[in-house]
Amino acid sequence: MTAANNTCEVIFNGKTYPCPISMAMDLIGGKWKGVILYYLVDSSKRFSELKQDMPTITEMTLSMQLKQLERDGFISRTVYGVKPPIKVIYELTELGHSFKPVLETLSLWSHQIARQKA
Repeated sequence: MTAANNTCEVIFNGKTYPCPISMAMDLIGGKWKGVILYYLVDSSKRFSELKQDMPTITEMTLSMQLKQLERDGFISRTVYGVKPPIKVIYELTELGHSFKPVLETLSLWSHQIARQKA
């Protein structure tokens, strides 16, 4: 991993980033996107299940983050039924599943840092 010259510039979805980390942080950065992906790694979930997993997130923020993750191709949203009660399921896409090793590495790193600081 080197940043020797400007060859690390990345273009994704028509947007230019100065480096790959900048692109990654734009796609999954922030307080909640990584957490949402973490809770979807092992199974698909309904909105209410995700809200239960993250009790401090507001419904508006969860909704907005889910829309952004869907827009960027990390999750899919499937709607079952046409009249209430409508069942909506969120699950990782192929791109979302490709992020699993990153989540696992971040989780291990976090546990390691927490143990060192304890």
